[in-house]
Amino acid sequence: MTDRREHTLSVLVENRPGVLSRVAGMFSRRGFNIESIAVGTTEDPRYSRMTIVVLGDDGDVEQVTKQLHKLVDVIKISELDPAEMVERELALIKVSADRSNRSEILQIVDIFRAKIVDVSDRSLVVEVTGDTDKVKAIVDLLRPFGIKEIVRTGRVGMARGPRGVEGSRRAVQGLEAVGAGS
Repeated sequence: MTDRREHTLSVLVENRPGVLSRVAGMFSRRGFNIESIAVGTTEDPRYSRMTIVVLGDDGDVEQVTKQLHKLVDVIKISELDPAEMVERELALIKVSADRSNRSEILQIVDIFRAKIVDVSDRSLVVEVTGDTDKVKAIVDLLRPFGIKEIVRTGRVGMARGPRGVEGSRRAVQGLEAVGAGS
């Protein structure tokens, strides 16, 4: 029996057109479904960080990591340990709301330290930020009121402490040193 679980990969890449497509295509060619992907520019605009969540066993993820390393624009790949990472997700949830249920919804929003970001006669838009479990929990509690729409960013994460930042800087500095010697 295989031990399939979620793996969170932090991938530092060159910030160039087509990189996201090449990375996603590699997962697709290998038959992996990306559960979540979030991409954004790092503190250095020449580089982007992808946070990719994929379901598989350790061997599957090792194969994917090896294939990612072969892509020219990939600089560094780290699998984030759930016990040693900070993760967040943002969700916007449009929920049916009228006079009869609005106060109950507001109580749920308050308990989760979420925010109301839009109000209309028949709905509220709730913004919630937190780990995946927190987002799932508020969605489950709001579902009985009638969720009209949900938009989620996907998980972003980084290693706790200095390890992730220093590792990225070393990888980039090493890449720059190689480029300078050319």
